[in-house]
Amino acid sequence: MTNPAAIIAEARTWIGTPYHHQASCKGAGTDCLGLVLGIYRAVVGPLGEPVPPYSPDWAEASGRETLAEAARRHLAEIPAAEARPGDVLLFRWKPDLPAKHCAILVGGAADAGGTIVHAYNGVRVCEVPLGQHWAKLIAYAFRFPQDA
Repeated sequence: MTNPAAIIAEARTWIGTPYHHQASCKGAGTDCLGLVLGIYRAVVGPLGEPVPPYSPDWAEASGRETLAEAARRHLAEIPAAEARPGDVLLFRWKPDLPAKHCAILVGGAADAGGTIVHAYNGVRVCEVPLGQHWAKLIAYAFRFPQDA
């Protein structure tokens, strides 16, 4: 069974990694997807499929829930209200847009009382309070494979 403590510990080792679009290299550069991919590689193993190139506006351009579709291929979808530390959260910036940001829940629950580790443009990987702002943007929650 995937150990949530191992996921959280690995997520925290990425803190301070600079933001770099389409990258996934701890200490050198990553974006939010690269962060989750790097944690997945460390605790589960290779992804088994290449990540196609994506532009900063990929979600708006396609209108598809591409990030959620990819997550469903490798993670177990759970109700957001059941997310616990070690789970992956996907966020949508606006109600009419696809989810395009991801983070690891590392403390508390998926409400305004938790903390997340994430990367976003202009900011290094950091651990921040989930807060009401982030909590209201949660679109999906996923759990790492249980047989890893």
